[in-house]
Amino acid sequence: MRSGPRPLAASACLLAVAGLSACGRSGGMGGPRHAAATPLATDVTWGGGDGRTATSTSAAARASTTSATPSAAGGKPQPTKRAGVSEVADPQEAESFPLPADTQHASAATPAKAGELAVAAGAQSNAEVQRELQQLQTLERSARQAQQRLPNESRLPVVPGGRSIGGGALPIPTGVPEVIQRVIAGANEIADFPYVYGGGHASFVDNAYDCSGSVSYALAAGGLIAAPETSGELESWGAAGPGRYITVYANAGHTYMYVDGVMFNTAGRSGPYASRWQVGTADGSGFVVRHWPGL
Repeated sequence: MRSGPRPLAASACLLAVAGLSACGRSGGMGGPRHAAATPLATDVTWGGGDGRTATSTSAAARASTTSATPSAAGGKPQPTKRAGVSEVADPQEAESFPLPADTQHASAATPAKAGELAVAAGAQSNAEVQRELQQLQTLERSARQAQQRLPNESRLPVVPGGRSIGGGALPIPTGVPEVIQRVIAGANEIADFPYVYGGGHASFVDNAYDCSGSVSYALAAGGLIAAPETSGELESWGAAGPGRYITVYANAGHTYMYVDGVMFNTAGRSGPYASRWQVGTADGSGFVVRHWPGL
């Protein structure tokens, strides 16, 4: 009897197992969760780096899940297919005051709605921003320069026990593009939500968010991402290097960002319900630096 092409098929299966490692997952952690807006079918489970079990989406569901990538013209997010990825534990999870997965915190609004919460009047249009950027001699600033644009501490007092700002929400600035205002408004919506590993990945609408779920939610509020992404996937979000208004730091296990010079990070907060907005900077060594073209 002929054996057929089974050895080749087996080799292909082994190659398909390899993938990016990232914080977060395509399915949420166990325990009572609010229903996802567009739940995905699941068929495979695997062990995370910390021994917990995550669920991957089926091939059909993955094919229909999209992430945003910049287009050649206009810088608008364009849907692209996402491949399934494996994961490792967030190495900074302990600094994020993780709560049990069955936390009863209320769910967030959809990112699109959150982005409309507090957009300031008189925001620059994207066309105006593009014209302004074209007049500048240096469009790309270093991450250190962006971080030095932090507001003074009298406006953003620090909560004892960490670096979280008092009051939770970041004031919406007027002198920035509307898309940045929407990102800030979206981040404000979940700034004081609990941290749960895997939170915000089965759906944008959740009652707790991990590092990549938090960043994904805020980016979605500004229309800069179409589906939740893990930290490993965010390593290829947008374009390489720091941005003028928004800079994302990502590696296999953790992600955070600076928006208009202020850090948005789950690690380093002052408590389990303290703000993700933090005064100061984090060590960006070992992280991939990304920004959205024109921003």
